Amino acid sequence: MGVILRKLCEHKDVEIIEANACRDHIHMLVSIPPKLSVPQFMGYLKGKSSLMIFDRHANLKYRYSNRRFWCKGYYERYILGKPTNRSSLTDWLFLSGAKLIWETIAE
Repeated sequence: MGVILRKLCEHKDVEIIEANACRDHIHMLVSIPPKLSVPQFMGYLKGKSSLMIFDRHANLKYRYSNRRFWCKGYYERYILGKPTNRSSLTDWLFLSGAKLIWETIAE
């Protein structure tokens, strides 16, 4: 899944600063270019990654109907400031289990 997400981010010039995959969700700290809004990027990332995941793992169609791999919605938080803030933020993100942009895999 990491390869798919990295490829899709590269295609839209989105920098993955930090990422962490958990059992049923993903944490991502990303830098999105001004030409994209967060909803545009998330729609693209979730839509294209779902198609690519189902193409690579056909057996998942029995567990997830309608080729919907991700649940609706996401959580976003804008981060502005010094790079030192980014460092402390990534520490907080992974040590506390908090999420900046997260997705839950559909059950």
